[in-house]
Amino acid sequence: MSENLRDIVGRVKPAPENHLSPELLEQARKARRSFMAKALAMGAGAAGAAVGGKAIAAPEGEDAILKLPEHSTGLGQPVAARGYGMPSKWESNLQRRESPGLTRVSQASVSFTPLQGLFGIITPSGLHFERHHQGWWDIDPSQHRLMVHADDGMIKRPRVFTMDELMRLPSVSRIHFLECGANTAMEWANVAVPTVQYTHGMCSCSEWTGVLLSTLLDMCGVDLKRAKYVLAEGADGSSMTRTIPIELAMDDVIVAWGQNGEMLRPENGYPLRLIVPGVQAVSSVKYLRRIKVGDKPWGTKDESVHYIDLLPNGLHRQYSGIQECKSVITSPSGGQTLLDRGYYNITGLAWSGRGTIKAVDVSVDGGRTWRPARLEKPILPKAFTRFNFDWVWDGKPAILQSRAIDSTGYVQPKINQLRAVRGTRSIYHNNAIQSWLVAENGEVSNVQVY
Repeated sequence: MSENLRDIVGRVKPAPENHLSPELLEQARKARRSFMAKALAMGAGAAGAAVGGKAIAAPEGEDAILKLPEHSTGLGQPVAARGYGMPSKWESNLQRRESPGLTRVSQASVSFTPLQGLFGIITPSGLHFERHHQGWWDIDPSQHRLMVHADDGMIKRPRVFTMDELMRLPSVSRIHFLECGANTAMEWANVAVPTVQYTHGMCSCSEWTGVLLSTLLDMCGVDLKRAKYVLAEGADGSSMTRTIPIELAMDDVIVAWGQNGEMLRPENGYPLRLIVPGVQAVSSVKYLRRIKVGDKPWGTKDESVHYIDLLPNGLHRQYSGIQECKSVITSPSGGQTLLDRGYYNITGLAWSGRGTIKAVDVSVDGGRTWRPARLEKPILPKAFTRFNFDWVWDGKPAILQSRAIDSTGYVQPKINQLRAVRGTRSIYHNNAIQSWLVAENGEVSNVQVY
């Protein structure tokens, strides 16, 4: 950032629920203008004193600096006042939220991660998006079991594992994103929701800890010459079952009990779940109770009726699980407001189910011109990558976009390019470029650019 920009840094008014009134926005603008006027006056006074050598009376300071608050003079809360730490009360608006009217029954619904308020690449466990088909449970780990078996002798030593037995095995910890296949589904036909929480919030990224599924299959003596698929089944009321190719099962799939350094949260599959990196999250079965080995796909209800792609010719595309390269600007984004002209850090996330992110380009003119963003480390396979981009807003309308490129060379498409292949009646796997319109008054809204 150049020196002259340091004095004109703009601010974003967070509005994750788009509930700020015009009165509050105008109040914030007035406060900001007053602050900038004082800052400029102080800068001019300092310059005059340096050049002319005249003494200038010090301007009034802010009470927040000159008057010590209670927390600087009093005794704070004791150690371990809360045995499990909680977010600050001032951050209580940052929550995962259910989209109103999305489903008839909340037990078979979705809560969305507030991507607009997060930093880095790790999603806090308590903000990881939820997708349940019949509600969540808090299962007694001492009573939970995982069975690994097969038909026709494709496994030599079928076993039933307790949690204690699983957690004694060699473990791995790896950072991966999970994205629901229906993430951004509401945007297929047209603009449908206002904020990035609802357009892209069915995606989160965590550090997962567990034993590789390949380790369990090796222990059980899997016959890799005959085995072609495994079936994963959950213990919740929906009996979620998913077919996974044996090549994936023997690669980086994790039978996980840990998330972000602690045990899984109940909403995230406690005490045991599958993590299938890069594949739509429905395959990362929660409350995992059974792994079955076979030689053909099972075609269960959630593979034959749901999580399939309706194509323009009327056919359905099945078993299309890989999450293609995708990105989104999280700030500034829909529902937020730019309070002043000046410098802003455009920031966002990129991810790919096929490998690592190699580049992210950003456009502020609706895709007419593109410039490279900075990729922040770590850059990991099948994980979020954080990107940043310097931008000086001149107060004129702008359309912000990001375009990701992954290690296979795949380039994130525009919405019209995706519709040309997939049509407009699909639900799953919408990885189109997202556009945010910045209006002259600083308000940011969701738009589509063709």
